[in-house]
Amino acid sequence: MNAKAEAKEARFDVLKWVVVVALVAVGVVGNQYFAAEPILYRVLALLALAGAAAFVALQTVKGQAFFVLAKEARAEIRKVVWPTRQETTQTTLIVVAVVLVMALLLWGLDSLLGWLVSLIVG
Repeated sequence: MNAKAEAKEARFDVLKWVVVVALVAVGVVGNQYFAAEPILYRVLALLALAGAAAFVALQTVKGQAFFVLAKEARAEIRKVVWPTRQETTQTTLIVVAVVLVMALLLWGLDSLLGWLVSLIVG
C-alpha cells in the first residue's frame, strides 16, 4: 500500500472508532433510559448494538489485526495437550499436601519464635 491509501484508511478508521464508541454509549444510555422495560428486550437490544459495534470495529485495521490474532490463538489452543483427569487429580493432591506441610512448618516456626520472644521480653 502507498502512503496516501494508508493515511486515508487511518482517517476513516478514526471515524469508525467514533461510531463504535457512539454505539456503545447508545447501549449504555438506552439501557438506563429503558430500565422499566422487560430485561429480555434490553438484552436483545444490547446484543444487536454490540454486534453492530463489533462489525464496524472489524472494518478497521486494528480490528482486522485483532480478528487474525483471535484466529491464531484458537489454533494454538487446539494444539495444547491437556492433562488427563488422573494427572489433574494427582497434581492437585500434591499441591494440597505441600500446602499443608508448609502451613505446619510455618505454624511451628511461628510458635517457636513467639516462645523465644516471650522468654527474652519476660
